Amino acid sequence: MKQKVVIKVSLNDQKSRTKAIKTAVGVDGVLQATLQQEKNQIEVTGDDIDVVLLTTLLRKSMKFAEVVSVSPVEKKEEEKKKEEEKKEADALKYVWHPYVNRPVYYYQSSEPGYVYNHQYQDPSCSIM
Repeated sequence: MKQKVVIKVSLNDQKSRTKAIKTAVGVDGVLQATLQQEKNQIEVTGDDIDVVLLTTLLRKSMKFAEVVSVSPVEKKEEEKKKEEEKKEADALKYVWHPYVNRPVYYYQSSEPGYVYNHQYQDPSCSIM
C-alpha cells in the first residue's frame, strides 16, 4: 500500500537538509522524499514505509523529528493503466503459428477462463 508520511524536522542549513534526505531515502520502501523548507518538514512517499523506524533514524541524525501525518496515496494513474489493459484484453488477438499454414484467431472475452478459438479451413484442401 502506497502511503505519504510528513515528518517535522529542524532544517537549519544545507548540511542538515542533505542529512535528512539521505536518512529518509535509506529506509526500505521509500520511493520519493521532498523537503518543505518553509514548514521545516520532510514529505516521504513509498510502499509500506516503517514510520517508527524512519522517525527514529531521523531523530538520531537530526536530534528532532515529529510525525505530522500518515496518509494513503490515491491510485489514479494505476486505475488508468488497468482500464487500458482491459481494453487490450477484450480486443481480437491474431496469432501466427510458424508450423501451421493457416492463421489461428483467438478472441479473449472479459470473462476469465473463456477463450474462443476459430481456425480457418481452406475449402480447396482435399484432406480436410
